[in-house]
Amino acid sequence: MNESDRQLIQLAVEGNQKAYEELLRKYRGIIYHLIYKMVGNREETEDLVQETFVKAFNSLSSFKEEFAFSTWLYKIATNHTIDLLRKRRLQTYSLDEPVRTKEGEVHREYPDEKFSPEKALLTHESTEIILKAIETLPEKYRTIITLRHSEDRSYEEIGTILQIPIGTVKARLFRARELLKKELKKRGM
Repeated sequence: MNESDRQLIQLAVEGNQKAYEELLRKYRGIIYHLIYKMVGNREETEDLVQETFVKAFNSLSSFKEEFAFSTWLYKIATNHTIDLLRKRRLQTYSLDEPVRTKEGEVHREYPDEKFSPEKALLTHESTEIILKAIETLPEKYRTIITLRHSEDRSYEEIGTILQIPIGTVKARLFRARELLKKELKKRGM
């Protein structure tokens, strides 16, 4: 776990609201993306993201520092979303029973293409590899990748935050992506 997260978590456990806000700002985009891939609905995703952070912050004192904070947060988000999906089960029909029509009976199968635990696990593992690769980037590239892809900031917003011209934002983002591709290639992705 990086030192910045360690400090933020300690301050948050002590009740520092700014630390909570910083952790939320830092990880909200990544958690949103993970949950959205599982449920495919923006409104529902927003609710689940908020509920995930409420659960995480309520049990922050039980967080063990030997693990990455992001991994712990992903586990909470994934488990909470899976619980919701289980509760939301739709009315099902037996695939073994034929469908009766005017012309007779038809035997059909209906694939469930929505949620797959295997896909969720692979997505989680891929995200972890990508996050670790991002952590290896120099600070200025790590920051720009995070602002653009984790927080969905526009070039203009990034330029304002970092106090650099838009051209520099684009150039750094291009370089950051190139470095990230090399790092991911080394990691087998």
